[in-house]
Amino acid sequence: VQLVESGGGLVQPGGSLRLSCAASGFTFSSYTMSWYRQAPGKERELVASIRSAGGTTNAADSVKDRFTISRDDVKKTVYLQMNSLKPEDTAVYYCRAMSPYLGYIYWGQGTQVTVSS
Repeated sequence: VQLVESGGGLVQPGGSLRLSCAASGFTFSSYTMSWYRQAPGKERELVASIRSAGGTTNAADSVKDRFTISRDDVKKTVYLQMNSLKPEDTAVYYCRAMSPYLGYIYWGQGTQVTVSS
């Protein structure tokens, strides 16, 4: 099983980034996919999730109007479009896959997002 995140980097406040998470080694289409983040000295927190079979989404209140999660089951990839970025969005962003039926959970290695002028 592999989850490989990409797309992180340094961006100015108000800018945008698109994170990608490429999956392999499991039945991607049947898993709930999520993005989490962890800032220095803070606990890891859920940013957004997208379910399988219809793609119902949810997002944290702090990002709901700025971030959009989506998935491509053919490419086995989940995306996080981040707009209007703020310094408080600075964190390592992690991709997570969870099977709602079997309880399996997989994590990616994380990608750094830094919002700074």
